Amino acid sequence: MKLIVKVVEIKGKCPVYKIGNKITLKEGYILDPEETDVVCMHSLASALPYYVALAKGVGAKEIGLSRGDSQEAYIQCLDPCEITGGGTVRLEISRVQ
Repeated sequence: MKLIVKVVEIKGKCPVYKIGNKITLKEGYILDPEETDVVCMHSLASALPYYVALAKGVGAKEIGLSRGDSQEAYIQCLDPCEITGGGTVRLEISRVQ
């Protein structure tokens, strides 16, 4: 089992990510550099409260991270682009067997 964290939207100008970049977490918590495009610490900080629950099969809707009936969870990085001039990145987290 693994978690795939994919960049789905960028507000502003992110110096790290492009739409479609992904981070792969094997077994739900091991960062796989071979299947990961790039990693920004802001995005990891946003995922920290949720990755264990999602990896263990807790539904995204149960923890308030889904869009409608979606099985994917949605989070965003911590960069407030309006203030910093950077980019706020929206991420989709999927659980894959």
